[in-house]
Amino acid sequence: MGTWDIGHFDNDTAADFADGLDEAAPGERAGLLLAALRRAAGAGEYLEYDEGVEAVAAAALVAAQCPGGAPVDGAYGPREAIPAPAAELRALAVESLDRVVAQESELAELWDEAADGVAWRRAVRALRDVLEPVPPTTDVPLFEL
Repeated sequence: MGTWDIGHFDNDTAADFADGLDEAAPGERAGLLLAALRRAAGAGEYLEYDEGVEAVAAAALVAAQCPGGAPVDGAYGPREAIPAPAAELRALAVESLDRVVAQESELAELWDEAADGVAWRRAVRALRDVLEPVPPTTDVPLFEL
């Protein structure tokens, strides 16, 4: 894998995905994110490397716009603005990330063989945590009357 670090855009495929976003018309960028997430979430029995990498990159861009999300400011991330994601993209991004780290994922297999595999899984988990906020509890009163 043409990878130089564990960052979400620290590999050739994700850098190419970012370039594609930069080259797309502003109105097409959300659709490219959606397509990348759908490919991963809807993958058959085995998720190929490129689809997994693009899903992680797309999820990172969605998470960057959520409360608690880290900005994507790497040298290989997109330079053009990404539109605010629709609410359904968050759930789809979570589903995609779950598929990326599953047993039948080439990306996960490759990282599991690498020295930094645990750190990569932690970074993907951090994205997932931002994308899937804890639902509010209803059994604790917010205030008393």
